[in-house]
Amino acid sequence: MTSHHIDIRVYYEDTDFSGFVYHANYLRYMERGRTELLRALAMEQADLAREAGLIFVVRRMGLDFLKPARMDDMLTIVTTPLELRGASMPMSQEVRRGDEVLLKAEVTVAAVRDGRAVRLPDGLRRALSQRFDEGA
Repeated sequence: MTSHHIDIRVYYEDTDFSGFVYHANYLRYMERGRTELLRALAMEQADLAREAGLIFVVRRMGLDFLKPARMDDMLTIVTTPLELRGASMPMSQEVRRGDEVLLKAEVTVAAVRDGRAVRLPDGLRRALSQRFDEGA
């Protein structure tokens, strides 16, 4: 299965008093990674919300903080969908600095409409399946 990568620069505003990235900012970085994965599949979250009333929510997240990131570091957020379930999609995510893995996460997102879980849209399912099959 193929992964999606985006690069993010760490700015002063991302750090805490110690000079390291504040732990909650890693959640923002990973959210961007998941959003950009959808965008790479020609799926805009705003369009899904507007046209289908569908949003994605994080159902589960497990984090393993391995090493800290610092101001001016260039980080790569790696997002790998693991499987397609009815209404949810487990993913693994990593925050890397070069070849170093700073954070590992296991994330499950769920498709929701009007507060209830719904099946992943067929278009998204096809796009992800094609990406998995091609290794693109």
